[in-house]
Amino acid sequence: MRLFFRIALAAAALAAPVQAYALAPAAPAVVAPAEARRWTAAEANAWYARQPWLTGANYIPADAINELEMWQAATFDPAEIDRELGWAQREFGMNTMRVFLHDLAWKQDPAGFKRRIDQFLAIAARHNIRPIFVLFDSCWDPDPKIGPQHPPIPGVHNSGWLQSPGRADLIDRAQEPRLRAYVEDVVGSFANDRRVLAWDVWNEPDNDGGGNYEAAQFAQEKTRIEELLPKVFAWARSRRPVQPLTSGIWNGNDWSSGAKFNAIQRTQLSRSDVISFHDYSWPETFARRVAQLKLWGRPLICTEWMARSAGSTVDTVLPIGRRENVGMVNWGFAQGKIQTWLPWESWDHPYVVKPPTIWFHDLVKPDGTPYRAREAEIFRNLRAGGAAAAR
Repeated sequence: MRLFFRIALAAAALAAPVQAYALAPAAPAVVAPAEARRWTAAEANAWYARQPWLTGANYIPADAINELEMWQAATFDPAEIDRELGWAQREFGMNTMRVFLHDLAWKQDPAGFKRRIDQFLAIAARHNIRPIFVLFDSCWDPDPKIGPQHPPIPGVHNSGWLQSPGRADLIDRAQEPRLRAYVEDVVGSFANDRRVLAWDVWNEPDNDGGGNYEAAQFAQEKTRIEELLPKVFAWARSRRPVQPLTSGIWNGNDWSSGAKFNAIQRTQLSRSDVISFHDYSWPETFARRVAQLKLWGRPLICTEWMARSAGSTVDTVLPIGRRENVGMVNWGFAQGKIQTWLPWESWDHPYVVKPPTIWFHDLVKPDGTPYRAREAEIFRNLRAGGAAAAR
């Protein structure tokens, strides 16, 4: 009892600067809350209890190398999206996808960008998939440019992925009104749209970039993100979305309520309605992190997992997520231009002579055939059999 009291005090202290958010009712007629507030733990858990067990992938079409190639009008491919989401529903029983947006796609054509989001949602709805949209991202190329994107670097994992905002716009305070308008317009346009599952406001905001980009990070970037992240939560919440907000914690070893966190992590944990996290490690580590995060008393969604050669596999980790009622969104789905079937180490040792022994990420081949039929079977069995199937 004393331990529970200490945990409750620690969680309350971290959440103190943030007000509780009133969950919109489940009835079809959505009534926006009177004020923009964070959901209470009880409201978040009530929302989660109404959802099916969430399974999906971080999704980008096989013919897109990055977010801009996915969303720009010239390369947006509804037919490919429809085909691949059909595989996700039929072969794996997936009901969500985590999908990255980009501020430059909005800047180029706000109305057209939102029309394409609406078109994506219509396609996803046909397959009973409700996406988690990601607004900003601190991973990979820090200098995104609108227009045609470069081809993949042979043999290299995720060689064209883009940060959003780019580092120059990130540190330029004159860009803040534009970034705010992007968040408020996109979230506001779909705030009452039940086809959207959730908003992930910033992917790995304390990441140094990854790949060969870490040395290119500006010294002031992290400080600027520390300032912006609470604002992004506030901008999104000001639109009073019926969907929860989140930003996934990913680094560090202790995520319990008594742990020491950096400023970005404190914002993530104190302002997220539901707690999301990333874990690409062994199943024992995954289980330990779930136990730590459960102390916060909020629903859990693992928005990135599965790195086969690093120990995170469908066979070992997905059953833990089912048993613990954790939403599970692996990276990624279809083998394609993003090349995430290749391992992270390919940035140092490109796989240009022969492929890796096993795929790192991804679940299906370009023709829709599962990489491993047994993996698809595990997804389907865990969904059909419930938590008991994972024991």
